Amino acid sequence: MVSLRFLLCFLFVSNVYATIVSHDGRAITIDGHRRVLLSGSIHYPRSTPEMWPDLIKKSKEGGLDAIETYVFWNAHEPTRRQYDFSGKLDLIRFLKTIQDEGLYGVLRIGPYACAEWNYGGFPVWLHNMPGMVFRTTNKAFMDEMQNFTTMIVDMVKKENLFASQGGPIILAQIENEYGNVMGPYGESGKAYIKWCANMAQSLDVGVPWIMCQQNDAPQPMLNTCNGFYCDNFVPNNPNTPKMWTENWTGWFKQWGGKNPHRTTEDVAFSVARFFQRGGTFNNYYMYHGGTNFDRTAGGPYITTSYDYDAPLDEYGNLNQPKYGHLKQLHDVLHSMERTLTYGNISTIDFGNSASATIYKTEEGSSCFFGNGNEKSDATISFQGESYVVPAWSVTILPDCKNEAYNTAKITTQTSMMVKKPNEAEDTPSTLKWSWRPENMDNFLLKGKGESTQTQLFDQKVVTNDQSDYLWYMTTVKFKKRDPFLGKNMSLRVNSTAHVLHAFVNGKHIGSQHAENDKFNYVFEKDVKFKSGRNVIALLSITVGLANYGAFFESKPAGITGPIFITGRNGDETIVKDLSAHKWSYKTGLIGFESQLFRTESMSKWSVESVPFNRTMTWYKTTFKSPLGNDPVVVDLMGLGKGTAWVLQSNMLRYHVPRSFLNAEGDNTLVLFEEMGGNPSLVSFQTTRVGSVCANVYEKNIIELSCDRKSISAIKFASFGNPDGNCGSFVKGTCESSNNTVDILTQECVGKEKCSIDVSTEKFGAPDCTGAARRLAVEAIC
Repeated sequence: MVSLRFLLCFLFVSNVYATIVSHDGRAITIDGHRRVLLSGSIHYPRSTPEMWPDLIKKSKEGGLDAIETYVFWNAHEPTRRQYDFSGKLDLIRFLKTIQDEGLYGVLRIGPYACAEWNYGGFPVWLHNMPGMVFRTTNKAFMDEMQNFTTMIVDMVKKENLFASQGGPIILAQIENEYGNVMGPYGESGKAYIKWCANMAQSLDVGVPWIMCQQNDAPQPMLNTCNGFYCDNFVPNNPNTPKMWTENWTGWFKQWGGKNPHRTTEDVAFSVARFFQRGGTFNNYYMYHGGTNFDRTAGGPYITTSYDYDAPLDEYGNLNQPKYGHLKQLHDVLHSMERTLTYGNISTIDFGNSASATIYKTEEGSSCFFGNGNEKSDATISFQGESYVVPAWSVTILPDCKNEAYNTAKITTQTSMMVKKPNEAEDTPSTLKWSWRPENMDNFLLKGKGESTQTQLFDQKVVTNDQSDYLWYMTTVKFKKRDPFLGKNMSLRVNSTAHVLHAFVNGKHIGSQHAENDKFNYVFEKDVKFKSGRNVIALLSITVGLANYGAFFESKPAGITGPIFITGRNGDETIVKDLSAHKWSYKTGLIGFESQLFRTESMSKWSVESVPFNRTMTWYKTTFKSPLGNDPVVVDLMGLGKGTAWVLQSNMLRYHVPRSFLNAEGDNTLVLFEEMGGNPSLVSFQTTRVGSVCANVYEKNIIELSCDRKSISAIKFASFGNPDGNCGSFVKGTCESSNNTVDILTQECVGKEKCSIDVSTEKFGAPDCTGAARRLAVEAIC
């Protein structure tokens, strides 16, 4: 028998493991201590479970306190009341990996995510429910949203993962960026946000709820900021902390667009400026962007790569110098945590966008010197000392005397990534291909589908987002003496398909690819119809559904018409409207249904006369897994538009996680090419650090690292006033007396990393006539 005294003691001890999270006007408070919190977004479905421990470990080593993630409704509930939390959708495993690394979690349930994710994270079946309108006081929507949100909360509670239960999650989010699009919803939008707040509070998670970009967030919701700069953000309640849920480290990439880039200096400036002006929680969006596997990329036209120019690149490599420069900033901010969260704040305006902010406690003071002028440096006189603050930068002095960090002065290496051929293959550039055509006879010649209606439907309604492909087919009969025949005839289609392929009587008459943001267009081609039966087959293709904006769910996709046949004879024009014709629908393609991408598929493939530049064609090859453990890349050079599978699943481009591959034996790559391409140019490669560079002023310490590879040589080194950039350094007009290359060769070559004290004691004193002396170095990995 257990005594009552022992039972009470046991209950008391168990309660110790709960973490109390609260907040006030200065900061998030965890177990009674105000915190400076640095967080980073990593979306678990954009990587694989095998990658999570390394990504989260690197995040911690980079100075983060927390990991933030969205929960994607359409991924977890692809069919109503049928759930999937397997593989890379294992939310609980991801949260426990965060916990294992000793980091906090921020759970953005939403369940609207945006995130450049297909349909913003909403399942398309939701749109197809009767009377459905998203994100407003629509009972059907609110019932489904509450059901999913409650299910996620219950799952997390069951595993004791909220901080109130001793778990890592310190914050949860309901809705997302609704304030940006709220206007068109009117009073219903305001009522909806109040309902969201009440519903979230009723779930009793024991940690604060946040709403980003929601200036009228009802109490006790915490409203937060998203953007490139949030230093001027003011919470709607003076008793809540200044929080930044999305600091955009770069941007997403769209097909045909440039690789987005945000400079390291600017990201660091935005963070330092935010904390200078009272911020206490900063989350990088993204810290690791990852890859849009399967059909998850939204948009439309958002690429499979979601690298986002983040501190950890698409493959999980350190994106240097961004990763290292921000790590140094995090270390400095953490060293000042008590002063920043408890100190009295005073400011000095020096004019011309220069200012000083002083945080003071009884123990001491910490200072930020900010220069918001984009072109000119600022000289700040403070307590008898003079400080030069470069343009568009912030200098941090933890003791208000000595500069510990400046956002514009990078002392971290730059890593130059290279791609290497697949050394496991004897001839990696000549993969052996087999092929087969996509079988379209039933559609092109018979117009035979799965269902028939006398109207044109939005593609989402028919496919339920189970496929990117939808056939619209109809039959038109002409009598021999029909006034249409013999005239100049054309087929005109009013379309919102992202890509449209049109066929008449089995012949391809043309295709059209919608320009980005111009998804309403007219496709028109001349056609020769015959007397008797004519089959019109239109293949509509989506490339990611809209994911942002008011009422975005109602944006049409596919062919909603009208569709006309026109005949012209001189000034006479005859128009035949086919919109209310009998239309037959077929979702998907035969090759997808037959699962030609499966290695055990019994379908026949030909190795003879493999065709190039042929539309609607399947290709297959085998390859060896690249040696080593560097991330694997498939280079799809020469291809147009389509889909790729490795080992029968996980449609992808670019990044091939090693967990997809057989380390021993052959792997299978299957391609479906829509537009026509040349698969002979496809190859598998690995990506790794090829060289590292630094350009650092004296009195700093620079660390060179080849990311678990040895430094093999010093390509360039100069201490003095060298010129140029990484990969193209040249010596300047002054040079140290000692041989810089020899010194660095001795200290670094053969090692995975080395630290160099940039000083005249080490390299000698070059006569640079008063100019600041620098070390420029490039090392080969």
